[in-house]
Amino acid sequence: MTTPINSLTQLLTQQKQAHLASPNPSASERKKRIQQVIDVLVANHSALVTAMEADFGGRSQGFSLMNDVLGSLGSLKHTRDNLDDWMAAETRQPFTPYDQLGAKAEVSFQAKGCVGIIGTWNAPLYTLLSPLACALGAGNRAILKPSELTPRTAQTIAELFEKFISPEVVTVVTGAAQIGAAFAALPFDHLVFTGSSAIGRKVMAAAAENLTPVTLELGGKSPAIISASANLDQACYRLAIAKGTNGGQICVSPDIIYLHQENLEQGISTLKQVFSSLYPSISGNQDLVPIVNQAHFERVESYINDAKDKGVRVESSHQTSADAMTRRAPLRIVVNPHNSCDIMQHEIFGLAVVIKTYSEIDEVISDINSRDNPLALYYFGENSTEQAKVLGLTRSGGVTINDALMHAAMHDAPFGGTGASGMGHYHGKEGFLQFSHMKTVLTMPDYDPRAEWGMLPPYHEGFKAVMESQVTAD
Repeated sequence: MTTPINSLTQLLTQQKQAHLASPNPSASERKKRIQQVIDVLVANHSALVTAMEADFGGRSQGFSLMNDVLGSLGSLKHTRDNLDDWMAAETRQPFTPYDQLGAKAEVSFQAKGCVGIIGTWNAPLYTLLSPLACALGAGNRAILKPSELTPRTAQTIAELFEKFISPEVVTVVTGAAQIGAAFAALPFDHLVFTGSSAIGRKVMAAAAENLTPVTLELGGKSPAIISASANLDQACYRLAIAKGTNGGQICVSPDIIYLHQENLEQGISTLKQVFSSLYPSISGNQDLVPIVNQAHFERVESYINDAKDKGVRVESSHQTSADAMTRRAPLRIVVNPHNSCDIMQHEIFGLAVVIKTYSEIDEVISDINSRDNPLALYYFGENSTEQAKVLGLTRSGGVTINDALMHAAMHDAPFGGTGASGMGHYHGKEGFLQFSHMKTVLTMPDYDPRAEWGMLPPYHEGFKAVMESQVTAD
């Protein structure tokens, strides 16, 4: 069922009125709201993972439990359990001489109001409930918009929240692109979007009409660097695991692996061997998450075919081809493609990866910096000087050293992009701050010396000279 487009404004108005009536919920009230979401998730996890399995055409329920249910619970519980510390006002130092006269200053954290959250299909529960944890922790109310590409999951979420959660606290709207566009154009107090950079630009443009602040969690071509100093077998093992996760349909999935030219053949062989050991078969393998729909399956296959047509070497983890019926595929390794290849122009979001060889680390840094800032960067190696150089001279949303994907699972650290890979954060205290208005409160003393110091009108003849005497570089 699609939410009527003409009801969106009414839903937002209802929440805004509720917020105005109670704009500063206590820590206990915020925890109560978060706990309600936790309880709904715990009691109804079976229905949710069943819906996700159906939407993907066979995604393992165990994987959905790990990725979406437990991931969401982790975010919700971490926020619930740390709220008291986060909500405490921070004391700041007043400026001289008022600090000596009894002035006091602090920064308090105030709920913004109503937060809109647009989730994505690849993690259809987590990309809604993880930012929701921070939004509720900051004292806000929220309206969720699940992805239309996972309609069963979207409908299940909508039905559960309608049944168990007050719409004045959290409500869910469903529908396709027209609903999504209208949703982004609503005058929220904050808007969160997880998805592609192309749609992210449209969301940001719509939000700008209302001067709505945005958090954008986008993507990009996240690189993995295997240093000459790395344990090559271990690096390939962990990258194969990362690439297979969710069928490669993760915003922080490695798109490009930089491999020292002397290790090319061993690296390819190890990647293929590890991936085939993780997934001995392709068609019908319930451990291998299918591509979400036929259009995305054909998109990934077109990248592979384009590279082959341009004479690029393509290796496969299996002798069998991609299965269009089940939308499952082996891992295809595209070796040193030209920049003109489609696979170099777009985020892959599927079971393919690029390998680019290098001789010096400066080549890698230069190549990474020639593209938009990625959401994630991975470095494998034991050369601390080289590692520091890579981290210091590249810019990415986050980094994992000697593994991949793992930093995004940190509940007590900010997750977000930079530049074309996004802006803003959620997770942890930084997520709480993202959805809070940080209000400076300065309490002035009774005594004000400015008049006797000659700093109020009418100014005396030496006023300018006194001011100039303060212009120093000390």
